[in-house]
Amino acid sequence: MKVKGTRQSVGPMTLAFRRIRNAIRPRVKVYKMPAGIHADWNVPVIVRDGTTLRVNVFRPEGGAPVPVIMSAHPYGKDEIPARTRSGRGLNLQYRLFPQPHPIEISEWTSWEAPDPGVWVPRGYAVVNVDLRGGGTAEGVGELFSDQEALDFHDVIEWAGTQSWSSGRVGLNGVSYLAISQYKVAALRPPHLAAICPWEGFSDLYRDFARPGGVREDGFTIVWDKGLKRGGVRTNTEFRKEIASRPERDDWYESTAPDLGRIDVPVLVCGSFSDHSLHTRGSFEVFRHAGSALKSLYTHRDGKWCAFYGKEATAARGRFFDHTLKGLDNGWEKEPPVRLAIYDNGPEPVAVAGEQTWPPEDLQWRALGLDARGRTLADAPADGPPASASFDTSRDMVEFTWTVQEDIDIIGPMALRLHVEVQGADDVFLFAGVRKFRGGVEMQFEGSFGFSGDMVSKGWQRAAHRELDEERSSASQPVHRHRISEPLRAGEIVPVDIALQPHATRFLRGDVLRLDIRGTWHFPGDPLRGQFPSGYQGSTKAICVLHTGGSFDARLLAGTRPVSMTTAKSGAGPKPADAAKGSPAGRVDPASG
Repeated sequence: MKVKGTRQSVGPMTLAFRRIRNAIRPRVKVYKMPAGIHADWNVPVIVRDGTTLRVNVFRPEGGAPVPVIMSAHPYGKDEIPARTRSGRGLNLQYRLFPQPHPIEISEWTSWEAPDPGVWVPRGYAVVNVDLRGGGTAEGVGELFSDQEALDFHDVIEWAGTQSWSSGRVGLNGVSYLAISQYKVAALRPPHLAAICPWEGFSDLYRDFARPGGVREDGFTIVWDKGLKRGGVRTNTEFRKEIASRPERDDWYESTAPDLGRIDVPVLVCGSFSDHSLHTRGSFEVFRHAGSALKSLYTHRDGKWCAFYGKEATAARGRFFDHTLKGLDNGWEKEPPVRLAIYDNGPEPVAVAGEQTWPPEDLQWRALGLDARGRTLADAPADGPPASASFDTSRDMVEFTWTVQEDIDIIGPMALRLHVEVQGADDVFLFAGVRKFRGGVEMQFEGSFGFSGDMVSKGWQRAAHRELDEERSSASQPVHRHRISEPLRAGEIVPVDIALQPHATRFLRGDVLRLDIRGTWHFPGDPLRGQFPSGYQGSTKAICVLHTGGSFDARLLAGTRPVSMTTAKSGAGPKPADAAKGSPAGRVDPASG
């Protein structure tokens, strides 16, 4: 059943204009460094095998020992605005990927790294590391490797023993600067006291390269070319590796960190915006890290405007003040999960404190798929079995559910399908959940500056349907991806699809629509689509979905009444209201 009179709240031309305008004038302001900051550039650090890495150290003048906030990456630590001709130059990504809110960074801020103009005045040293093979460091690196973690370990220990260091080191940064924290934290360096990975996948295969067994054919290509053009010296032929390895083999296993060995305090950012890159892996870090003190900060804002924005900076300030300075500021008594809930767009309608992820008071509803009416219902479809089919190269099947009460749908979702393929022995399934109100699609912030995203999505290759029973739960199926099991002619098989975490408000009368198709949901062009995100499409075939009778096709979703979230949110102003009139960029974390 189609949603009548549907239209997008943000149309393709609006998306295109937003990208063009941002390319010309990105909403990023670069400010001069405040007084009182001492900088040591390109300090050599010799690691255990004799290779020299180099770091930039920003610290308070005077030399008194202070805690260290460190980031490490292969991109080149000296790629900062101050090193450009104007002294205000920006990384190209800021022009390519629009942010919904302004950003303010200092002239010494490296790509996706902590801003020394914020943290040094607060009483920290900021250390930015060129990993092996990157920037000014010697050697040839290997991405996501144990060698990289050992190098990072040695730099942490170096920083923990300097005269200007208090001996307590914390890690912080976005994307690769988050990913690099996992393996080194699992090594447990003596001077490492806390980590704050801000959006970073933790399973290369499942989170990024081949989610659901479906090859990523967009950002993996762009990123690989960017590394080469940026002069990163690495043994890792990244795109070549993922293109030639359809199963999750020993190479992928070698890149995965042992999250259970992480024992220092953790503050991890789980973004609902970054389904194509970091969302799943960030939530897995919170779920599986072995730390006694761990916290989760969620949002559906832009990646960089959130990281450098007021509220997230204040949260990181309280975390580091407690874990690195030992301040009794009540951090350990706060609810471990900061849950932001969205009606549409980048502004939350509620922020609640939760004890677990997903929240423990959710009602898990199995919405049965009915192929006859193309609907979803709280009870399984009655009557005889039915089927719905689509051409994997161009069509899709839609199922709709009209919400009867004001609810929040929170957490991951799990989709069970019963699939038959005609004309091929495999199919790539792309499932997406959309939200409509009065015939208008409510859209959200997504990966790569795309503001026309849906509620949630998931991918699954039918031939990779074998579940990892130890890792899977009813709400979150996890697949092994070790073998391929092609479908036989006429065979109907159950296929479970994990949909990405989100927290979305639905009001009575809203329509939830489930789309199932054989190709990616959005155009691939850089103006109207979700460039550079893209995925390998299915071989042309007819996919038949079976429902009813013995076919328990359903969408499992965690829900609770809006009133329960409102009660947890407190009586204070909503974040969107509280933020009005205040800058979204540089702040003093002490204000939080």
